[in-house]
Amino acid sequence: MKTSQAILSPTLKDKPLLRINELHRELLGVIMTFSVLILLLVFFSAEVRADDSQSTLDYDFPQAKAFTLNDAEGNEWSFAEHAGKPIVIHFWATWCPYCKKLQPGLERLRLAHLDSDLEMIAISFNEDKGAMPAAVLAERGIGMKTLVEGDSVAELYGVTGTPTTVFINRAGQLVWLTRISDPDSPKLAQAIEFLLSE
Repeated sequence: MKTSQAILSPTLKDKPLLRINELHRELLGVIMTFSVLILLLVFFSAEVRADDSQSTLDYDFPQAKAFTLNDAEGNEWSFAEHAGKPIVIHFWATWCPYCKKLQPGLERLRLAHLDSDLEMIAISFNEDKGAMPAAVLAERGIGMKTLVEGDSVAELYGVTGTPTTVFINRAGQLVWLTRISDPDSPKLAQAIEFLLSE
């Protein structure tokens, strides 16, 4: 045992330790570089958010597209006849589990604002043959009016999936389109408050 230790030169014994130290320094350098990049990213993203919030008031929202659809009883609902009111449109389908999850939250918000001029409607589209959207909503305890065979309107608004909820202000501008399915999302209430505050 002593003989083998004596044969090894000090430099060969120290080489593994030197290599570990080099790797340690390289790793620290990578960590420091990564940390600086993260800090820069956080700093610039915070500035972008600040810029966005400052420019919201000046943002030129697109105009919502006018349309006319019927409900299940054949009564006509025209976007033009509701001009000047804030409108929430819930695009949905009877087979969609995420729509079913979201609808109680939308209904709570609709009921909470009955004393305002807020209009909240549902538009059923991409339905299976024989679907009865109005009956399904009634069974779920949802009182908002639903318009049927709304595939053309979904296409008009660029809606490709369910649920999609659209928020339109009194000026007829589309201020938000979301795929949120959480009925308790505070963003939904905030969006409605924004519509009513304008």
